[in-house]
Amino acid sequence: MTETSESNDRARAIADRKIALLIDADNVSHAKIAAMLAELSKYGTANIRRAYGNWASDSLKGWKDKLHDFAIRPIQQFNYSTGKNATDIALVIDAMELLYTQKLDAFCLASSDADFTPLVMQLRANGHEVYGFGERKTPSPFVNACTTFLYLDNLDGVDTPAAPSEAPEPKPPKAKDSAKAATPPARATNRKLAQDTKLVTILRGAVEASARDDGWASMSAAGSAVKRQAPIDPRNYGAKNFPALFEATGLFEIVKGEGGHSFVADKRNKDRAAKPAS
Repeated sequence: MTETSESNDRARAIADRKIALLIDADNVSHAKIAAMLAELSKYGTANIRRAYGNWASDSLKGWKDKLHDFAIRPIQQFNYSTGKNATDIALVIDAMELLYTQKLDAFCLASSDADFTPLVMQLRANGHEVYGFGERKTPSPFVNACTTFLYLDNLDGVDTPAAPSEAPEPKPPKAKDSAKAATPPARATNRKLAQDTKLVTILRGAVEASARDDGWASMSAAGSAVKRQAPIDPRNYGAKNFPALFEATGLFEIVKGEGGHSFVADKRNKDRAAKPAS
């Protein structure tokens, strides 16, 4: 079996793993959701996505757009009494219900609250892996209880990525050129894609999740990793397929190996091999 075949088999096995992502929205920044999903795509598909909180609260306003962008189901939980966090209880109840009613391979808890430590231990005792995300302030009992725990500040940020230098800002067309402007130049499209923060974060996360030791990922594996994060169709971005979409951003290097298989690497990765191993 070739290395490419092994990589594709591994990608299919990962895609079949079902993960429940449960987010304590009171304790996790909405700015990191794209990066969290990118990281989770290394382990499987987050087919259950729920965020818990009092959505009438002003403190969760920033989450609302993210819920729609990433198909996360908001679970409303009112604060029934002062000083008590009913959100935690609702999350725990749902986690236990999912444990016994759904055929899941793993759970992911996004929170910085150590009160979830007994829940993590119970999930693991039932044979499930538990991935954790949280801030640096997360108490060590919760961190140590998880199968894998990643601090949110270690995840790639969502700053607007720099556009490729070879793509200058297009000048607005003059009135007499309106007919020509009906079809925008390819470079303008590339610049727009490169500045689409959500898209670029997902594409980069997919490459990182499926990359081999040489820094290259097979295009088929990277495309599958994209789909595990979000329902992205390249045609919605003016590209016929994933190879064309990766190339259009100008942020990735793409080569064809033996047998016509395509490979992709993040141009930011200076440690990648000059060419993918066959």
